Amino acid sequence: MAPLPGSPAGPWQGRRIAITGANGSLGRALIRVLHRQGATIVALTSAAAGADTPLLECDDAGVPIPLELVSWQCGAEAELAGVLAGVDVLVLNHGVNVHSARSADATALSLEVNALSSWRLLELFAGLEPGPQASPSGGRPREVWVNTSEAEIQPALSPLYELSKRLLGQLVSLRALDLAGPGLRIRRLVLGPFRSALNPIGVMGPDFVAREIVRQAGWNLGLVIVTPNPLTYVLMPLATLGRWLYFRLLTRPSVDGV
Repeated sequence: MAPLPGSPAGPWQGRRIAITGANGSLGRALIRVLHRQGATIVALTSAAAGADTPLLECDDAGVPIPLELVSWQCGAEAELAGVLAGVDVLVLNHGVNVHSARSADATALSLEVNALSSWRLLELFAGLEPGPQASPSGGRPREVWVNTSEAEIQPALSPLYELSKRLLGQLVSLRALDLAGPGLRIRRLVLGPFRSALNPIGVMGPDFVAREIVRQAGWNLGLVIVTPNPLTYVLMPLATLGRWLYFRLLTRPSVDGV
């Protein structure tokens, strides 16, 4: 697919990009931005298909964006193996916010959706051989973008959201020691509060956030930060480096799967 008129070819031109949480505000914004840059979109959504499910997204002219729509559910990540084998970039963007809830059910839901599901998809994608649908690499590695959120290190006024996102951040730091390499690039998306169904009072617009994510990924940054909070730009690199050193020193690669 060629980029839209007036859009220069970039690093996402012709790449096949799968986005979880594709029917949310940020997912929709990423679809628009990446479509304009010539990417082919695979929209992964847990929203039930039907007459009440809106069309995922249209371009600036109001024309539906061509995409492959795939329904899936947390806990059934292995069923996506066939789809993900044909993908060049996987964006892990799905999540849930139970706000002030603290019940056992709310805890289980937060951990499952915000942390464990993304971890399983990361492991699944890393272990797949690229299929025939994937675009020719041209020497470019496959990529996983993980939306861990600013809640990794900052309060988000939702304790279970913070706990689950911190767990995801720790898992990404740990597993990147073995999974990241010449064939797989892992990018961490650390996002401040943007307007969405999870956070209707967010101070940033999802379109702005999506543009910044794609811009910084195009600069080849592994740590993508988009937030109005200046402390995050200082604390997040330090936290990431500290985890890398800690896990590097105190863990070892698996031997025979153990």
